[in-house]
Amino acid sequence: MYSTFLSTRVGRIGSRSFATKVQQQQKGRPRVVILGSGWGGNTLARRLRKDLYDVRLISPANHFLFTPLLPSTAVGTLEFRAIQEPVRTIKGLGEYYQAKASSLDPDNQVVKCKDLFKGHEFDVKYDYLCISAGCKTNTFNTPGIAEREGREVFYLKHLYHARQIRNRVLECFERASNPNISANERDRLLSFIVVGGGPTSCEFTTELHDFLKDDVKKWYADLVPHIRLTLVEAGPGLLGSFDRSLADYYLEKLRQMKIDVRLSTAVTGVEERMYDSTGDGTKGVEDHHYTVASFADGTELPFGAMVWSAGLAPVKFIGESHLELSKGKVMVDKYLRVPNHKGRIYAIGDCATFAEGEGLPLPPTASVAEQQAYYVADCFNLYYKDFDVLDEKSKDKDVPIPGPVAPALMPWQQAEFLNKILVSPSPEFQYKNRGAMAAMGFGGGVSDLTKTDLPAPKIATSGLAAFFMWRSAYWTKQLSWSNMILIPMYWFKQMIFGRDISRF
Repeated sequence: MYSTFLSTRVGRIGSRSFATKVQQQQKGRPRVVILGSGWGGNTLARRLRKDLYDVRLISPANHFLFTPLLPSTAVGTLEFRAIQEPVRTIKGLGEYYQAKASSLDPDNQVVKCKDLFKGHEFDVKYDYLCISAGCKTNTFNTPGIAEREGREVFYLKHLYHARQIRNRVLECFERASNPNISANERDRLLSFIVVGGGPTSCEFTTELHDFLKDDVKKWYADLVPHIRLTLVEAGPGLLGSFDRSLADYYLEKLRQMKIDVRLSTAVTGVEERMYDSTGDGTKGVEDHHYTVASFADGTELPFGAMVWSAGLAPVKFIGESHLELSKGKVMVDKYLRVPNHKGRIYAIGDCATFAEGEGLPLPPTASVAEQQAYYVADCFNLYYKDFDVLDEKSKDKDVPIPGPVAPALMPWQQAEFLNKILVSPSPEFQYKNRGAMAAMGFGGGVSDLTKTDLPAPKIATSGLAAFFMWRSAYWTKQLSWSNMILIPMYWFKQMIFGRDISRF
């Protein structure tokens, strides 16, 4: 009885103190609601001045994921927690809700949300809204992909995807090592297919190759002759946004690694079939299913695991947002505002695109989302703070156009003071090319600075030099000292002791 009374009292006190805290945070400050915790949303939430705005973030992921290092975690080169930063570590963040935005009511300035755990629905009001919801993996309605996702087919966009891939690859080797397995089933289990020709697909393929070459060869030596690694791309080449010489170099190196690279080849379906152990069409005791991929050229390939990283599609919320869309993306003007909403709604990152005449299409990269977040944050911190959005008289007024804002040319926060020196500020958003990099396993990679706006030589680099550029650039971009310490420790551990092959 005493414990019940005590818990009730504590609950009431906690509720009152929580409500008081929220009211104090809201008082006198416009509420900025951010949808998404990726490169755009996380950067914006960190850079907005909390003394000026009540910043709230809604996302199904309670962490920011450093996506360039995601392929490394799928094979154990890095561990999962070393490449993420919890949302709640954002200093001064008003509230965080682990939920999905389900729809938008722009007239009443309300985001309708659904709790991630129980599906409970609730509303969040905003004074300003920034949509940074990103995109999801595009299956292009290929038969069997979505149906077998999480079993034999895997995406590579979130941390849990990398965990699924890692467990499935290890499962395939453990099953293939069983003495009662047939030769056909062993070959099928040890056939790995990667779909897509972009940096994520290429980097995962080379990471998997390193795992097979360094660790599988050591712990599953008798299975090495049965391994098959295939990279499939529907287009005519890999790394389409890179300089042609680097893309050709990458392709040549993959083939030197004995990786089966199939260009201009689309996956037309994934099918589940049954082994016929009797050979006469009747059911046998050893009958079981297997998966096979079909290609546009008429060939087929049984496989144990397929990693699908072939394109991007809009998330459900974007389609139900009642905003103007173009090819499934929210249209914005040159100030990243959604038209016809008086400067109350913004969209950045993969889910946004310029309306006709407002700007050129931008690539769906982390660099674009990060630069757009820098721009929007500077607009709010420097200019929008002078517009009293809470005043009832301002209800029908447009937020004024911002003054000059320096584009985020430099990739590192410590060097952002150079932005105003190297580039002329402008009221409009300016995208700056920071170059492109792709790793090629341990000791290899490509770095394309041929079109960069950085104050650096306009050169294309490959091999060991590009590898060190890739690692140093992404290591120094970490948001916390803990990850800056953990990442090189895991790199050292992998180099000296190998990758962890435990499955759990």
